[in-house]
Amino acid sequence: MNIHLIAVGQRMPNWVEQGYQEFAKRLPNECRLVLHEIPAPKRGKNVDIDKLRRQEADKINASLPKGARLVALEVGGKPWSTEQLAQRIGEWMGEGRDVALLVGGPDGLEPGLSQRADEQWSLSPLTLPHPLVRVILAEQIYRAWSILKGHPYHRG
Repeated sequence: MNIHLIAVGQRMPNWVEQGYQEFAKRLPNECRLVLHEIPAPKRGKNVDIDKLRRQEADKINASLPKGARLVALEVGGKPWSTEQLAQRIGEWMGEGRDVALLVGGPDGLEPGLSQRADEQWSLSPLTLPHPLVRVILAEQIYRAWSILKGHPYHRG
């Protein structure tokens, strides 16, 4: 199974690339994490936020793997503990299809795309910077996988 992290934004600082890669490279092929960076549309002074989100949604849709389970990261989504994420990943692996985690731009996901998702997940009620979300997701997916496999990384 591949977990596709589809995130708006490119050219992340080195600490983001290093943090993300540190955990993504630890995952085996049975639960591989694949990053798809979506270019953010240009912003002007009198920007139409809805139009920007639609443009981002079009690019996200073009990146979606066929048949993948869609999980929208949303502030209003359901919060999962690390153990609940491990259970989810176990279920996803049992389904035998890929998963796409959708991370919108600074203004969030386009509502239609979010509603179309199979699940909505909230990492935190805090507002997190989008670059940091990539690192948190990679670490938590690795931690959840380690729980499933009885690996000593997680000592919760």
